[in-house]
Amino acid sequence: MFNLEGKVALITGATGGIGGAIATTLHEHGAHVVLTGTRELVLQTHTEMLGDRRASYVVANLSSPEEADTLIARAEEAAGAPVDILINNAGLTRDNLAIRMKDEEWDQVINLDLSSPFRLCRAALKGMLRKRKGRIVNIASIVGATGNPGQANYSAAKAGLIGMSKSLAQEVGSRGVTVNVIAPGFIDTPMTSVLTDAQKEKLLAKIPLGTLGEPKDIAAAALYLCSDEARWVTGAVLHVNGGMAML
Repeated sequence: MFNLEGKVALITGATGGIGGAIATTLHEHGAHVVLTGTRELVLQTHTEMLGDRRASYVVANLSSPEEADTLIARAEEAAGAPVDILINNAGLTRDNLAIRMKDEEWDQVINLDLSSPFRLCRAALKGMLRKRKGRIVNIASIVGATGNPGQANYSAAKAGLIGMSKSLAQEVGSRGVTVNVIAPGFIDTPMTSVLTDAQKEKLLAKIPLGTLGEPKDIAAAALYLCSDEARWVTGAVLHVNGGMAML
């Protein structure tokens, strides 16, 4: 079950907790993983930790449209084979109340969290459609469905990612390509480690399962959606949030 042998998987944002966990999990199940991000030392260390020829990395700043447009080709060159699986995980936040939000704070988030995944999907689909098979998994967020004060830009980008994925799924399903979304809740990563104990208690009170999620929870969901076992799942949004929002 969940055998990814012979598949090439590109994971963006692989220097973060979730991206790194997805890369490790897909590699453990046989995929050749291509990690990408902006921090070369972290990428190199993680690639070496995986420890065989089924791991490569490409340094890329996806805030640049040009780098986003060329990443699929660079990943295929690094792996020596076409990309079968695309995980759009890279993202950033620039939180502010809407009344105070600067144009650059809006533009930075929309560019990296929505426009960049579109560019990567567009590039990856060319090869996937020719082969009549492929998997795209876009990592959104619980706030793309619920909204969140101070995150109008981030919530809009993640909601847009969901809508984009559903549209793509309808466009390419007849050619054997699936496009799905994972919407994580609050995950125990360096981003949430800055919360105070009081903030964490308030947050945990809203989660029926009573704990923050872990990167491996998102990686497990990604593994399923990338596998042959999910062959009849497309246009879906898999909410992994401990019950915080039952959508």
